[in-house]
Amino acid sequence: MPRKRLPVRKITEVLRLRAAGMSAREIARAVGAARSTVAEYLRRADAAGVTWPLPDELDDEALEARLFPPAPPVTGRPVPDWAELHKELRSKRHVTLRLLWLEWKETHPDGWGYSQFCVHYRSWLQTKDVVMRLTYAAGERMFVDFSGDKAAFVDPETGEVHEADVFVAVLGCSGMLYVEATRGQDLASWCGAHVRAYEAYGGVPELTVPDNLKAGVTTACFYDPELNPTYAELARHYQTVVLPTRVRRPRDKAAVEAGVLTVERWVLAPLRHRRFFSLAELNDAITERVAWVNARAFRGEQSSRKDLFCALERPALSPLPPMRYEFAEWKKVTANIDYHVEGPDRRFYSVPYQLVRQRLELRATASTIEVFRSGRRVASHVREYGARRYVTDPAHMPASHRAHAEWTPSRLVSWGRSVSEETGVFIEQLLESRPHPEHAYRACLGLMRLARRYGPERLSAACARALAIGSISYTSVKSILAEGLDRLALPGARDAPPPVSHENLRGAGYFSEEA
Repeated sequence: MPRKRLPVRKITEVLRLRAAGMSAREIARAVGAARSTVAEYLRRADAAGVTWPLPDELDDEALEARLFPPAPPVTGRPVPDWAELHKELRSKRHVTLRLLWLEWKETHPDGWGYSQFCVHYRSWLQTKDVVMRLTYAAGERMFVDFSGDKAAFVDPETGEVHEADVFVAVLGCSGMLYVEATRGQDLASWCGAHVRAYEAYGGVPELTVPDNLKAGVTTACFYDPELNPTYAELARHYQTVVLPTRVRRPRDKAAVEAGVLTVERWVLAPLRHRRFFSLAELNDAITERVAWVNARAFRGEQSSRKDLFCALERPALSPLPPMRYEFAEWKKVTANIDYHVEGPDRRFYSVPYQLVRQRLELRATASTIEVFRSGRRVASHVREYGARRYVTDPAHMPASHRAHAEWTPSRLVSWGRSVSEETGVFIEQLLESRPHPEHAYRACLGLMRLARRYGPERLSAACARALAIGSISYTSVKSILAEGLDRLALPGARDAPPPVSHENLRGAGYFSEEA
């Protein structure tokens, strides 16, 4: 079975990290792929003449086509499922390595001989359950996680108690702590806490090591974890590499596990009897306790976390970018037949009509909406917060739709008066009868079609009859024309008969006389 290819987003990340001077092994750990896979992609990029930064005309599809041209299939020697073989050796009685090799050789006659089989098995076995005491260089890693314990604050208006999640960041070399209470573990809280942690440290480490939290890692996988697009964008903005830990491997983040335990014991526990009436007040108390923990000397030593941070870690951190990261949400969307895509808050934004029914990516910030196809931006709008549900750029519309959109209420009324006064009055009342004038545009266009079919004289008569009977709608005018009722005299249009003269009738003069 062929090996699954990495997403193009990860391939571009491999090229970016190689340009940043990282080795193939470091890149492989950063993107969650095998080193051989990374080496293969770099070899393909060199062969195709692809370098970082990528040219603007090279989108995702073009990059994939250049790196993976059609090629004949490559075959290699089969590799046993070592984990399954190891399980057989440990769980079955009288099962030997030679027996397992003989069984495997029956189905793979071109496989290794017994001696090589044993060598490869022992090499694999040496990588299992190895404990290594990790030491990190200054400015290399920042570990991040949420504490298992929560902090509480009270709403002063309702008295409701809210539980806040506690974000913990630990620098690998100095152990310098940053702690913040957040309203939840959602994506906005997760990314916002990262931004404030970088700013509190005054710099950015080379690697940011999170757990497989859903807000940061979309797909938690031992071999190929998939980062949330927003989290990956934050990493690119701060020029750091996100390196998720392996699933169910707490040893990979022992530093943050120890930091979380320190926070729970020396920050949250001492605050357990205090009452806070806002998240900001809670964070002020947490900041005060964390400053005390960072300034406290390690047991048996004279230096503290803050001392090590100032002497070693702060100078090694990369500088912060000129602008702060603006939180952006990404989502996959499909352009509807009306060439609009659904954004946040149930509002719809236009894209070029040629992209109808195509899968796109939407990026939403507090101020803008951007739509991308294959990594290239195809539409940009100011984010709408008012009453409008549809935001349309006329440049995205077909020519026929653009001509329709140019009609306005005043233009429609002017056209009606060019037919007759009755038609103009009918259109005015039709526009006023709808909650919004645009709701009557299609009916007015229908009247134009009726004028071309029946002529302006008959349309004028039909509008006059509809006004007389109080039926202000397109269907009424259409029915009048279809039935020929426009040719009949209007109700009440005949001359009134002369008044009756009789000696018993007193007349108007009688009532005008004074009594």
